[in-house]
Amino acid sequence: MNERYIRWYTQHMSRDFEMLVFGHGGGLPLILFPTSFGRYYQNKDFGVTDSVAHFVDSGRVTVYCPDSADLDSFYNKAIHPADRMRTHMAYENVIVRDVFDFARRECSAQRVAVCGASLGAYHAANIAFKHPDTISHLISMSGAFDISDFFHGYHDDNIYFNSPYEYLPNITDPWKFNHMAIMLGTGEWDNTRHESFRMSAILNSKGIRHWLDDRKWCGHDWNYWREMLPYYLSTIT
Repeated sequence: MNERYIRWYTQHMSRDFEMLVFGHGGGLPLILFPTSFGRYYQNKDFGVTDSVAHFVDSGRVTVYCPDSADLDSFYNKAIHPADRMRTHMAYENVIVRDVFDFARRECSAQRVAVCGASLGAYHAANIAFKHPDTISHLISMSGAFDISDFFHGYHDDNIYFNSPYEYLPNITDPWKFNHMAIMLGTGEWDNTRHESFRMSAILNSKGIRHWLDDRKWCGHDWNYWREMLPYYLSTIT
């Protein structure tokens, strides 16, 4: 696979930001988020990018692996919960305004696909639900969508509008998701299985089409995600 390291200064976080890109910039642009505590190279280190190498080498997909900011936001107990969420929102701006724009330009695409496992699936889903006009596909693997524990009882509007379990039940325009292919992957041994089922129930209540893939002999770990992602890509590319 062609691999590129990209680093730039982003005004949204007032610091340098790093990303790995796999592919030459054609086909489906896939934004692949790391899990908790992960960096931009995590999905490479755990073999997830290798698992989809044939999609990349054939030009069907270009994979963009951005850095995370979870240690500066959700896990940063040294700052107030409101500041944790403001840091998260700055990170989201980097993704939507820098990474998405770069990926769409490279792939000559109108929209991007977003994907992640565990907390990475939260990032993918939250951005997809908040910015549906920019997203063609959402692939969630063992999603962990509940962020309430990060704030120790503190709550404000920014937390509400970044908590899919809170804002999705109240949306009045579910038709905005009609173009999006949504895949929620989980399994019988997945310790966040209940979260995928909860998300599926909310989407069903709003008439939002999606696929809840509850897999046998599947848990919450990298070996399962290395099997899930190429399977899901095979259904859409």
